[in-house]
Amino acid sequence: MPIYEYQCAACASKFEALQRINADNQDLICPICGAPEPTKVFSRFASLGVEKGAACETGST
Repeated sequence: MPIYEYQCAACASKFEALQRINADNQDLICPICGAPEPTKVFSRFASLGVEKGAACETGST
């Protein structure tokens, strides 16, 4: 199950919730103020990888 980030419309606090992919947020409440139905926030993520054009060193010639 993925972890989604939510933001409360009432108090603007952000929190995370472990939810099924198909689940809606109707049963969620804000853990700070108790307001129902927070808004899902689309989080940014970073990916580390090999730069384009970088050579792999395998030890073979």
